[in-house]
Amino acid sequence: MPIVSVNLQPIHLQNELVQLTPLSIADFEKLYAVASDPLIWEQHPNPDRYQRPVFSNYFTGAIESRGAFLIRDLISGAVIGSSRFYDHEPEHRQIKIGYTFFARSCWGKPFNSNVKQLMLAHAFIFVERVVFHVGASNIRSQKAMEKLGAVKTGEEEVAYFGEPSRWNFVYEIRRPADAFC
Repeated sequence: MPIVSVNLQPIHLQNELVQLTPLSIADFEKLYAVASDPLIWEQHPNPDRYQRPVFSNYFTGAIESRGAFLIRDLISGAVIGSSRFYDHEPEHRQIKIGYTFFARSCWGKPFNSNVKQLMLAHAFIFVERVVFHVGASNIRSQKAMEKLGAVKTGEEEVAYFGEPSRWNFVYEIRRPADAFC
């Protein structure tokens, strides 16, 4: 099968709940206003990401990835988080989705599943498998992966952009056989 050239940041992805637009440098302050809540990061492998210099590194990695999105609540227009595509491996027809976080006001609501469904639908146009790294101590995200139907396939150390390596669980979702491609 030929390798497909892909746009990891389409103009926007949207459904009735959320809108994802390509992250830009101008989005830093809006996104940091959400990310500056320490409780968002307490189970995360890098729990100090609420600190401005640490978040600045995260944001730089997001911009450099050329696959990051700003997430808005479609109804209110409020910025509620971010997620990204990264490590596209066209030869293996695989990509990763991660670096996702949401404002606490979104927890327990269908925001994460809506975002992931939009991203998965876009990814499955050009890959067969999507991989997720989830911190070994991040129970909240592990449960979210299971709700999405992701399967845990392993464990490994992961060095996030400019951050130390941390132990992560590896989950994956494969393109459904009946998906249009």
